[in-house]
Amino acid sequence: MADIPETTPALRKVATLLPGLAACTAVAAGASALEAVETAWFGRAWLEGVVLAILLGAVARTAWTPPPALRPGLRFAAKPLLEAAIVLLGASFGFRAVLDAGPVLIPGIAGVVAASLVASYAIGRTVGLPHRLALLVACGNSICGNSAIVAAAPAVRAEGEEVALSIAFTAALGVPVVLGLPLLVEPLGLSQAQYGVLAGLTVYAVPQVLAATIPVGALSAQVGTLVKLVRVLMLGPVVFALSAAGRGKGGARPRVGEMVPWFILGFLGLGALRSLDAMPEALTAFLGSAASHLTLLSMAALGLEVDLRMMGRSGGRVTVAALLSLMALAAASLLLIRLSGIG
Repeated sequence: MADIPETTPALRKVATLLPGLAACTAVAAGASALEAVETAWFGRAWLEGVVLAILLGAVARTAWTPPPALRPGLRFAAKPLLEAAIVLLGASFGFRAVLDAGPVLIPGIAGVVAASLVASYAIGRTVGLPHRLALLVACGNSICGNSAIVAAAPAVRAEGEEVALSIAFTAALGVPVVLGLPLLVEPLGLSQAQYGVLAGLTVYAVPQVLAATIPVGALSAQVGTLVKLVRVLMLGPVVFALSAAGRGKGGARPRVGEMVPWFILGFLGLGALRSLDAMPEALTAFLGSAASHLTLLSMAALGLEVDLRMMGRSGGRVTVAALLSLMALAAASLLLIRLSGIG
């Protein structure tokens, strides 16, 4: 009996997560059921469960506003659970696939990010975006969407409206990119590894990379995830540079955790163990299965945060700037694929 008061706060916290997690589970179950129907009818799933979870969640969110009681669980599934899934995904990853791409890939990723930052900022200013808003759009487009925008905002002294507008474009364009990018595999003649590089360099967020690559193949998901995480690592030096440039003007110094997310280290750690054959196959299979289930729940949570009507509210200039920037980023990514000789 003496232990009850000590455990009650923890139990209450868990209880606050249950309604949102139940909603995610319902959406994920519906997505899995639709995937099974596709397979039974067509012999294959044209839309994988992770994509269907985003779509079902987005449709539900557009037609219905989740009550406040669901929000803690939705946030938990969309962030901590997703980060855990990314870490576990490292257990299925081998660095040999990236090493086989040659020495050009890693510096090439940094070069694409740098070129995209310059091009995106120039496009934003050309279409009439203010300096700070153009910087936020450039960071979001070139590095990692919302996370880059949130991390860069204090460094450039962005206003709340500027942050909201720049985040809106990731919501407006993120889902169409995830759905449309796999359609380029056959017209462009891309291998799974090449497509993984393209997705890792162009898709905004880590979870969206998973949604865009899993339907194409396991190798695409592995390469795409690593490329994306290398791209996310660029957030550190970019935000540091923005902070240094704005420090004399009142810019805020970002925290280390904002520049190097913990789940990147976890992913790389498990990937290293996997590459060194230091993990039993049974454990690798178990962690891979756990990663798949957590990813599906996270995709459902992300879908439940996307109001499709937002696509009409994100602002014309911001949308044009983001779309043109995305096209420039895709072109640079395809050029890197050809130059790096990835097969």
